[in-house]
Amino acid sequence: MATRAVTAATIGTALEWFDFTLYGTVAATVLPKLFFPSMDPTSALLASLATFGVGLAARPLGAIICGHLGDKLGRRNLMLGTVSIMGLASVLMGLLPTYDQIGVWAPILLVILRIVQGFALGGESTGAQLMALEHAHPGKRGKYSGLLGLCSPLSQILANAVLLLLSSSLSPESFDRFGWRIPFLLSFVLVVVGVYIRLKVEETPAFVELKKNKVAQVGNPLRDAVQLHWRTILRLMFFFCGPAAIFYLIVVFSLSYITKNLEVPKQTAFLLLMGANVCAIVGALAGGLLSDRIGRKKALAIGSTATLLILFVYFGILGTRSFWPMLGIMGLFLGFTQFQSGIQPVWFAEAFPTNVRYSGSALAYTGANLLTGGPMPLVAVYLVSAFNGSPWGVVALCVALNAVSLIMILTGPETRGIDMNRVDPAARVSHH
Repeated sequence: MATRAVTAATIGTALEWFDFTLYGTVAATVLPKLFFPSMDPTSALLASLATFGVGLAARPLGAIICGHLGDKLGRRNLMLGTVSIMGLASVLMGLLPTYDQIGVWAPILLVILRIVQGFALGGESTGAQLMALEHAHPGKRGKYSGLLGLCSPLSQILANAVLLLLSSSLSPESFDRFGWRIPFLLSFVLVVVGVYIRLKVEETPAFVELKKNKVAQVGNPLRDAVQLHWRTILRLMFFFCGPAAIFYLIVVFSLSYITKNLEVPKQTAFLLLMGANVCAIVGALAGGLLSDRIGRKKALAIGSTATLLILFVYFGILGTRSFWPMLGIMGLFLGFTQFQSGIQPVWFAEAFPTNVRYSGSALAYTGANLLTGGPMPLVAVYLVSAFNGSPWGVVALCVALNAVSLIMILTGPETRGIDMNRVDPAARVSHH
């Protein structure tokens, strides 16, 4: 059942990340022409990228609502819901009429579907992590955590590969007319697979145990999480602000910096990013496995120190404009960032008792993405222009975030081997 749970969680999450990433790539290329044709090219691109941001902004809402329901109704039921919603939104996106066909309704519907996608991903990320980790053997939680950490880089590679394949096999006109729709419509097949696998997974032992306990029936998970565990939520959120910012700095901002500021061809930039994502997969697995051996804190401290040191040489090495050094430094940077993201699911899950685990983890995770992850590409663009093309403003900001992150790791408790079936005794008291 543990293997089944981690398979269901990994496939489902990779699928949702695939849809999410796919949209980001399409938003930067095809959508401005089709959905915002009345604007000048720059405004259209900004409007299109803003729709990508809307998806990120909707994630905390999904996390809060799904977190509360997941702590009340169970992990499995929520997982079936989020994967179905995400798939439906993607299929509808593939069928969406363009601006020429229905006018201003086209961009409005695009934004609505994007909000729905973000909402589903917000609920999915944490839920899938808990489904896998609450089923896992205590000594293998880190390994499972690492498997979940590779969903995002894997989907980046797949989304870019699919678009590369379609754009190279179709004429530009055909790609703009119908080619970009194909991967969205294919999501339907993936959803059927996702739902089928998840139906085969039982509810997690920790939640089953919780249901026997009276605390679960009287508690309000969201309120209990905020009232009783706000310190833990803030500590974990400030920890993850570092990796979240650096992740988006590499995968979104670096792409525009390499192509615009350094004038490296787009194809080369995509190759660099795909190569870096391969390193990220290795990093996520290594982080998870190492945390089972030496503990979560030590492993996270290694990853965090590595990204801190790389920050000082990252832009200098990119500035060489030569392929192998650029690939090397992007691979190391994204690798050590995902090394931490591979430990994040288990560190967050072990930090909370079962009755508030979904709510607490989701608040910390999406809070970090909202604070630093989402805004990072825009803030970085602003800082580079404010410093007359010099990246040192961006470096200073990231060093500060990384330092805060490292402090949060070092001041937190070690959680490896903790009992995952524990329930909050304070929650029982607060309702009498």
